[in-house]
Amino acid sequence: MPTKAKRPYLYEVDLMRIIFIFGVLLNHTTTALERMTVAGSSSQLFFNASHLMLHFTRMGFMFMTGLVLTLNYYNRQKNWPQFWKKRYLSSGIPYIFWNGFFLLMGMIADGVAFNGWSYFKNWGHAILYGDSFYMYYILVTFQLYLLYPLIVRLFKTVKMHSRILIGSIIVQLLMLLMFKYGYPHLDTSGWWYLFRSYGMNVISYQLYFIFGSFVAIHYHQFDDWIKDHARPLVVITVLLAFGTIGLYFFDINVLHLTLAKALEVHQPYLMVYALVMISTVFWVGRRYAYHRQHGLSPKIDWIIRMGAKVSFGVYLVQTIPLTILKLGLAQTHLPSWGYVLLLPVGYAFVAIGSFLIAWFCYKVPPFGILIGRPQRRKRKEVIHYDRTYKTTD
Repeated sequence: MPTKAKRPYLYEVDLMRIIFIFGVLLNHTTTALERMTVAGSSSQLFFNASHLMLHFTRMGFMFMTGLVLTLNYYNRQKNWPQFWKKRYLSSGIPYIFWNGFFLLMGMIADGVAFNGWSYFKNWGHAILYGDSFYMYYILVTFQLYLLYPLIVRLFKTVKMHSRILIGSIIVQLLMLLMFKYGYPHLDTSGWWYLFRSYGMNVISYQLYFIFGSFVAIHYHQFDDWIKDHARPLVVITVLLAFGTIGLYFFDINVLHLTLAKALEVHQPYLMVYALVMISTVFWVGRRYAYHRQHGLSPKIDWIIRMGAKVSFGVYLVQTIPLTILKLGLAQTHLPSWGYVLLLPVGYAFVAIGSFLIAWFCYKVPPFGILIGRPQRRKRKEVIHYDRTYKTTD
């Protein structure tokens, strides 16, 4: 009887996960250091002006979610209740736990007396709104899981998938223009939370989920296009990256936006930058996959594969090393330029610390469930008289 062909493992996806998650950590580390600089100093300006350069990582995370979901489920027989059960449990348990854990640790660090009613009220708020401890991504992903069957139906129904992608780009551009130029002049206080706080709304990131699904379905065609245009793609990526500095000064000096608004990810320019950067990261991942088969150091390969396995865990636990870093910085009294020089050290601490905590959870039962990687109980043979059978530990 014919056997089902095993889907080849895409090693490039591992490196892409690494780039996006550790790019997120770099983004958050620079924010912690920027807050220690003197207002108006050149060091503060350095951190703020270069901040948008790292903002492709959020969209990259959304892209990877759409890519991996579609690679795994697009051609599989659909059982959406089972899909929702698996996805909501694997992400929901860590989401609920870490929100409660970080809230409790924050109360202890601040010396606040424990109040059960207040604690559970704040815990419920954090779970419902996803606005604490960098958990917004998971709240957005929960919405995606609910809508994902519609994305599959869309790609199954519309035969020319390029039209879906182009339409998604147009819709995204219109939304970003509204977010940047319209929302600041509207009174949204009475709006539903997901409309008022559009950064928590899955629709605000629809392009990157659609783009990920598109690439997954047309993987080889997209790979061929990237290889044929790699050199100009890299050049454009570098130019757009430095162009984010100009965008910052335009937002501050010409549009007179607030700092928070100038550094917001929801801007038309950043949409273009993110799409190009994601494509470049895809090309870098494909180069890694090639070199892995042509003499890449086994140690480097192991680090990348293990980092990819715990990438979601790294995202979840980053608050721990970031908080320790902030507490340590609060005890320092350096000139502003000193915090710029501390960037490599601070980043190494946050990156390595996040990885080690996630790695501990991954390797030590039962903590794997807290990073979406529950350990399976090993099966062992038990000899009972003349019968051999399997049991669980």
